[in-house]
Amino acid sequence: MARYTGPVCKLCRRERTKLFLKGARCESSKCAIETRPYPPGEHGRGRIKETQYLIQLREKQKARRIYGVLEKQFRNYYKEAARRGGITGENLLQILESRLDNVMYRSNFATSRAQARQLVSHGHVLVDGRRVDKPSIRVRPGTELELRERSRDMVTVDHAIDTIGTTGIPEWLEVDAENKKVTVRDLPDRTQVDTQIQEQLIVELYSK
Repeated sequence: MARYTGPVCKLCRRERTKLFLKGARCESSKCAIETRPYPPGEHGRGRIKETQYLIQLREKQKARRIYGVLEKQFRNYYKEAARRGGITGENLLQILESRLDNVMYRSNFATSRAQARQLVSHGHVLVDGRRVDKPSIRVRPGTELELRERSRDMVTVDHAIDTIGTTGIPEWLEVDAENKKVTVRDLPDRTQVDTQIQEQLIVELYSK
């Protein structure tokens, strides 16, 4: 399973915005964007010519990094979104939101998508009663998720629930925090996705 293993704070600095990849740290004064609000590297403080291509590329990279997806997988998601009926950009966001690791993050069982990804890959999550370890599995309306019985008292999960509480849980999910269970009511539409991404720029980039 391929994944990015480098310093994630550099990713936020590269995109010049908080991607919230490290949970609570991103809300604190230790956030790299607060201390060094410029791209990493020797020429990070230099002037950058903002071409239309660069703007589109940075938006695509930002989306990839927020959801923890590598380039090939992201491109495949775009191709699938383009084949579907409707608006391609909104289809793409719906596909990304329906990933299992994202659903666990949206349910407030983890403070970041990286932590949710680890929760799944270590086999702590049951999907419709079956143990799974692939964060990229996609959920459907009616899918029921829960933590394994032996995993329900994990400190990291309890900490995430205590820290975040039940705030911010999207309407398309029904969460039973006490029993560590989640039911997917429906897949989200664009109004229910609060990720700050201009998906039309990504469509324009891949349409060239």
